[in-house]
This record gives sequence, C-alpha cells and structure tokens, in this order.
Amino acid sequence: MDTEQIKILLERYNQGNCSPEEEAIVDQWFENINRHKSTYVEDKELDRELDSIRLQLNEHITPAPKVRHMRARYWYAAAAVVLLAAGIFWFNQPTPGTHPATGNQPAPIAANGANRVVKDGFVEITTPKGNKESVTLEDGSSLELNAGSKVRYPEHFDSNGRTIFLEEGEAFFNVAADPTRKFVVNTGELATTALGTAFNIRAYASEHKVTVALVSGKVKVDQLNKNSQSASSLILLPSEQISYDRISLSLVKSVFSKPEEVTAWKQGYLVFKDAPYNEIVTGIENRYNVTVINESDKKEWNYNGSFKNESLKDVMDIICLAKSLSYTIKNDTVHLQNKN
Repeated sequence: MDTEQIKILLERYNQGNCSPEEEAIVDQWFENINRHKSTYVEDKELDRELDSIRLQLNEHITPAPKVRHMRARYWYAAAAVVLLAAGIFWFNQPTPGTHPATGNQPAPIAANGANRVVKDGFVEITTPKGNKESVTLEDGSSLELNAGSKVRYPEHFDSNGRTIFLEEGEAFFNVAADPTRKFVVNTGELATTALGTAFNIRAYASEHKVTVALVSGKVKVDQLNKNSQSASSLILLPSEQISYDRISLSLVKSVFSKPEEVTAWKQGYLVFKDAPYNEIVTGIENRYNVTVINESDKKEWNYNGSFKNESLKDVMDIICLAKSLSYTIKNDTVHLQNKN
C-alpha cells in the first residue's frame, strides 16, 4: 500500500466505509500517533508506521459500509500523517470527492443522455454507460433507469393493463395506483405485477440473476416459462426481495434491512454487498463508462464495499488491494492482472 492508497483509506475511514478490522487498525494507528507530543516524526519511523499498517491491512482488509463519525482529535492525527507522508494537507474538507481527481471520475447523471425512439406505438429508452434517466409515464407512474439499461412501453396504455418491458439493466418503479389496470414489468424470465407500489428490478444480461426488491406496497412475481406463461409465483411484502438464478432457474426470497441497500444507485452510490465478480464489473463499467478485462487467474470472487465520489483509480486501488490484484487503465479499458 503506497501513500496515495493510505490517503484513500483514511478518507473512507472518515466516511464510515471501513470494515471493523480496518477501523480497529486505523484507530490503533491514530492512538499511537497521538502519543507523540510533537507533530514531527522521523522518516524512518514514519516508514515503519506505514509498513506496519500495510501488513495488517493486507491481512484483514474487507470493506463494509457503516455509518459513523470521526472523533475530532483524529482530524489532527490524520492531517499530521498526510503532511508528513505526502507534504499536502488533504483533510481540510472532510467531504466525499475532495481528493484530487485521478483517473476516470464518476459520470454525471445526465437528464438527456438517454436515447429515445418511438416505433410501432412503443417508446424505447436506452441509457448508455455513465448515464441515468428519469421517465414519467402517462398514468402518473415514474421510473428511474440505471446506466446501461433499456426499457420499452406503449405510448398509450389501454384498458387492459399497463405493461412495461425491462429488456436490459436496472430500474426503480414508483407505480401510480389504478385498481382497474394492473401494472406489470416483464423482464423475460419474470413478470412483476403491482397495483400501487415502489420496487426495484435488476436484470443485466451479463449477470447470472434477476432481482426484484419491494420498497413499499405489495407485488406478485411470476416465473415465466418458454411460452411466457406463469410457472410459479411468489408474493413480496415491503423489505422483501426475490432472486431468480438464470442457471438453476430457481427463485429465492430474502429480506433487506434498509431501502438504501437496493436503491443507493439512484443517489449515485456504488454499493457491493457480497457481490460476485460479474456484478462488480457491471457496476464499475456502468459507473465509469469503461470496459473491464480480467487477465488474472482470479475469475470468481465476492466483494463488500461502498463508494460514491471516488474516482475510478480510487475504486480500483481499494478493490485490488482487498483481492491482491493489480490493474492498468488504457484507453477507457481496465485490465485486471495478477499481483506481482
């Protein structure tokens, strides 16, 4: 871990995004620094400190988001560390995104970044990587499309119902109540039916599962067969979600504790909760408009972590440190490699 990575870790510590193991190590480090009466530390002593924390973090690092506030006295310790290590005072503004921009920055939410086509009575909206889109339907329902997504719906709903086709990606739906017309979102494998509710659906083609998470209201999720007919169904209540495995063709119901766990992407967060490798790649590619190529021997792994305003370089530094990988960025392509 070099000085830049330690700076990133200290910022994550301040934001409350460290795992308990990381937090304990950094707390102890700060306690040791606070024992010094002077802010001056010999270079050799600083090198020993940095090397010690690097070794401990390499053994224990597993980022996990949590909410906390840094105690006031740690501000001075952190500032002293960075002044000594890098010669700059970077903790003046303890808010996300204050570190110098390095590498690709998170793409802004572009209201007009999506491609909208009207054909044969249907509206088709596609969001490119790095862009999101908000859509209001004629019945008053609304949906928010995540990056790399595609949705199709009728220009005008008829009296038979309101059917939306999420053909790719992720979307959050806030459904206007209409007891006379069902609101159905079809992903190909699943059909989610609601009368008045809010829910999130994630169905990226590059991932092995489709997830439906209910924030409020009540929905029925039907597993569809090859003839697009219901093969089985489950009812979801608030804070419940189902995951459909595209390989085993199975439906599994689980619960989540906070809506932010499934809707954080709407506020610009990049959240990984025991996420498998392909979900991590999808998130990074969509967030930073890049392509990730895995040239390492590690093809299947999971990761926990939360990011918001970090640059692509910062995100890759933290993930690769946790997974003992290295990387290079060339022409908007991230190459994952074995760590030398």
